[in-house]
Amino acid sequence: MKTLMTALILGATSLQAQVLPNAAIEKKIDALLSKMTLEEKVGQMTQITIESLLKTQDGKVILPMTLDPEKVDVAFSKYKIGSVLNIGGDAITRDAWQKRIEILQKAALAQRLKIPMMYGVDAIRGNNYTLDAVMFPQQIAQAASFNREHAFRVGEIAAYETRATSVPWVFSPVLDLGRQAAWPRIWETYGEDPYLVAELGTATVKGFQGSNLVTDKFHVAACLKHYMGYSMPLSGHDRTPAWIPERELREYFLPQFAHAIENGAKTVMVNSAEINGVPVHASKHILTDILKDELHFQGFAVSDWQDIQYLHLRHRITRDNKESTMVAVNAGIDMSMVPFDFTFCDDLIALVKEGKVSEARIDDAVRRILRVKYEVNLFDEPLNNPKDYPLFNGKAHHQANYDFATECITLLKNQNNILPLKQGSKILVTGPTANTMRSLNGGWARNWQGTNSDETEKNHNTILEAIQQTFGTQNVAYEAGADFSKLLDVDKAIASAKNSDVIVLCLGENSYTENPGNIGDLNLDKAQIEFAEAMAKTGKPIVLVLAEGRPRIISAIEPLASAVLQSYLLGNEGGNVVAHTLSGKINPSGKLPYTYPRAANSLINYYHKYTETKAYDEAAGYDPQWEFGFGLSYTSFEYKNLKLSSNILKPNETLTISVDVSNTGAREGKEAVLLYVSDLIASVTPEVKRLRGFEKIALKVGETKTASFTLQAKDLSFINSALERVTEPGDFEVKIGGLKADFVYKTE
Repeated sequence: MKTLMTALILGATSLQAQVLPNAAIEKKIDALLSKMTLEEKVGQMTQITIESLLKTQDGKVILPMTLDPEKVDVAFSKYKIGSVLNIGGDAITRDAWQKRIEILQKAALAQRLKIPMMYGVDAIRGNNYTLDAVMFPQQIAQAASFNREHAFRVGEIAAYETRATSVPWVFSPVLDLGRQAAWPRIWETYGEDPYLVAELGTATVKGFQGSNLVTDKFHVAACLKHYMGYSMPLSGHDRTPAWIPERELREYFLPQFAHAIENGAKTVMVNSAEINGVPVHASKHILTDILKDELHFQGFAVSDWQDIQYLHLRHRITRDNKESTMVAVNAGIDMSMVPFDFTFCDDLIALVKEGKVSEARIDDAVRRILRVKYEVNLFDEPLNNPKDYPLFNGKAHHQANYDFATECITLLKNQNNILPLKQGSKILVTGPTANTMRSLNGGWARNWQGTNSDETEKNHNTILEAIQQTFGTQNVAYEAGADFSKLLDVDKAIASAKNSDVIVLCLGENSYTENPGNIGDLNLDKAQIEFAEAMAKTGKPIVLVLAEGRPRIISAIEPLASAVLQSYLLGNEGGNVVAHTLSGKINPSGKLPYTYPRAANSLINYYHKYTETKAYDEAAGYDPQWEFGFGLSYTSFEYKNLKLSSNILKPNETLTISVDVSNTGAREGKEAVLLYVSDLIASVTPEVKRLRGFEKIALKVGETKTASFTLQAKDLSFINSALERVTEPGDFEVKIGGLKADFVYKTE
């Protein structure tokens, strides 16, 4: 029989979520803060992992995972904690989530002030820590779609399916800039371009949070990761030092966070690493001066995993955890992802009493946390009713997943139009990524490293299974041939190839994320290169399918392939999308969201400087395997009639740019129209070009549509040597689809 408290929690779920005006929320916060003790305030700033609340034996979690009542009581009754995170291992069912949140909310609401706890989870590209929830393409694949509407829909569905488990807060989207190709989290980004990251990231935030800044029971609070500069470690290894001058930090790494914050993002998670010798968790300049004062951020900043303690344990800038707490909180951290103990509580209380952290700083942090709790309506609806979410794991959500993935897959090569393959073709499917869901989903897939995808996602098709269903099992042979890092029975694959018309060679990476994904060589593993060379010697045409989280160097084998498909990490529909693209059911329309490098020591991104071009340096200039924005189709598109509304742009004016795009091929298709602008002369060396607009359009055979863009002076701005954002008068060049036009920006 449910207790009275539990019944009250459940009863609240039947009420319509009340959307409070901001003024009303602030009034409620004032009233609550005035009643809170220091211990209660510090508790709100504390987040611990669910592992610390589970029953254990000999230091190991007892399965199935069960909350330990004594540990839960200590956390909420003694330390008054305000937040819990994580999963505790592998994904669990919706019912298990509901029971977990119910127990934790009951404990939180039993306290004097009845402040609900807020649970946060890494819902990366879907509610991936809940069994059967839809898992969309990873962000790097989403970026290849160049489609804001799809990104919004992913956020919307992910929010719905996460809130269906009574979790109101997701650690997503990742707004890190994917410029360092070797970095193991490149696939969590929206690519290398700041504008693309800003547009798709903000669309996702809007999908998560809804059209109102105050969410309802179908939306969640977003958390922007990882503020900022985290993705550019000098070594390419995760959580290692970055050296980024502030001008570059503001030019390339800040704008996407600023844009999402301007559009209402409620929380940010802080960069675990250091920039220019200063850990970001200790940087008042980045956390307070820029984030809160300059960007006027009203939400709260949460640390990443144990990163306050790591100021001492890893970075060695403090003597102990207590000093680390002082430095981080004074710098601007509002909530500590501790995550295993309550040292943060004890240390912060002592620091306030010693006068080393002001009560005003504590009140500011708590106000920010309470604001978000009110905005996600936790006080009125601390637990959601599962019956309110009938679309969870439903047909509509899976169809949306498939539809989005079809716009992500990218055709990079199609010699002699070998694709689509003819029905009845005899196909050999081979390679390490051919028959595993791990290479379609990557990390953050039911568990941290995605190691159990082949079991949890067995109801979805691998690439092999989808090809068998699409072309008929009688026409499809399979030999593994090679693992990710070693050759297997190559002779069997060669023998099978002799009886086939074409080889679908599936290469790439196994699942990983963060430190376990660090590599010392961006080249594709030697065994896979050797296997590709062995397959080429059969004389049969090769269709190379890449299932990878980052652009592994394949220049040694690219010439051996007649076609190349980049599938990135397409998620649970990835196998179907690959097979349907091979058959022609899908006309690919993805474009690369990063520069695909030709050599491991030449990682130059597309908005490089003129001194990085081949014209300046023939031996080492910009010469990628494929450029950012490159992608082929089964049809052809013609660009014509590039028009500018004026050849002069002045302050406070708008320049309209239009171009006609025609489908001149034999089948329907979609085209991402990309607008680039070049600043021809500037006081800081200008980039060769920068993306300043994009639009995804669908065209029937023979159809023409006009794509239009608008530019203002701010869209042409850059950070100068005085760290000011300026637009300097001078000459500019517009580039769309091979067409060019010039205009002048004048200030008088």
